[in-house]
Amino acid sequence: MSLDTLYAPIAADMQAVDAVIRARLHSEVVLIRQVAEYIIGAGGKRLRPALVLYSAGALGYRGNHHQELAAVVEFIHTATLLHDDVVDESDLRRGNKTANALFGNAASVLVGDFLYSRAFQMMVSVGSMRVQQVLADATNTIAEGEVLQLLNCHNADVEVAQYLQVIRFKTAKLFEAAARLGAILSGAAPQIEDGLARYGMHLGTAFQIVDDVLDYSGDEAATGKHLGDDLAEGKPTLPLIHAMKTGSPAQAGCVRRAIEAGGREEFPGVLDAIRATGALEFARRHAEEEVRLAVEAIAPLPVSIFKDSLVELAAFAVARDF
Repeated sequence: MSLDTLYAPIAADMQAVDAVIRARLHSEVVLIRQVAEYIIGAGGKRLRPALVLYSAGALGYRGNHHQELAAVVEFIHTATLLHDDVVDESDLRRGNKTANALFGNAASVLVGDFLYSRAFQMMVSVGSMRVQQVLADATNTIAEGEVLQLLNCHNADVEVAQYLQVIRFKTAKLFEAAARLGAILSGAAPQIEDGLARYGMHLGTAFQIVDDVLDYSGDEAATGKHLGDDLAEGKPTLPLIHAMKTGSPAQAGCVRRAIEAGGREEFPGVLDAIRATGALEFARRHAEEEVRLAVEAIAPLPVSIFKDSLVELAAFAVARDF
C-alpha cells in the first residue's frame, strides 16, 4: 500500500497541516527560511503528523488544534534530523544532500534550535497544559536518547535491551506522543489515551528496527541513504547484535571490528555474517512482534476508517522497503 492510499482518510487534514507548516516557517531571517524550507520540502513520510490526525479522527475530534499539533510534531522531528545529521556527519538524506552538507553545521544546528522553539510557541497556542507537558517530556526524552546512542557508538558489547532503550527514547517517544495528543484533544478516557500511546511506542520501535534492517538490505534509491551508514558510524543495531551472538567466532570478530573501528572497510564481511546468521529476518520478526502489540493496544477503539488506517499503518511500517 502506498502512503497516498494510506493517507486518503486524512488527505484534507494533511493539506491543512502543510499550510500550517509553511505559515509557521516564516522568519525575517533569510537563512532560517532557506534551511527550514529545504529540509521540510525534502519530503519524508509524515508518519508522526499522521498519527496525531488518525488518533484524533478515531475518537471523533472536532476542531483544528490537531492540525497545529501535527505541525508541531513535524517541526520537532525535523529539528532532530538537522541535529542528527550534524552529529553523524551525514551528507545524504531522502536522496538529497543534507542541510549541513549544503549550509554548514552551524546553520543546521541553529535552525534546528529555531524549529524547536517555534514548536513550543505553537504548542502554547493550543492552550492545554497537558499537551505542553507531553511534548516537553517527549522532547527531553529524545535528547536523552540521542546522548545514549552517542555513548553506544563503537561499543560492540551493547545488549538488545540497551539498543531498544535508545530506540524507545530517540524514535518511539515522538510516535508515542503524537498518538497520545489526538486522545488528549478528544478528551478520551485514560485507558484509551494510554492504549494509543502504547500503539505509538510499539509502532515507532518497529519503524526504527526496519530502518536498521534497510541499512543492510535496502535500495539506496528507495531509502535515500547510503547502505552501511550505521556501520560506518559504529552503531550497534539489532542485526549486528544478533550476528555477533549467533555467528561463528570469525563472523562475530568481523562484526566487532567493524563496530569498534567504524568506516566501511569491513562492510562486505559484515554483510556476509548478517546473511549467514539470518540477522535481518530475526530483526524483522522482532519488528512484527512490536506491530502486533501496537495493534492489540488500540483494540478498544470504536470501529472507524481511522482505526482501520492505524492498523494498516502498522502493517506498512514493517512491510516497507524505504
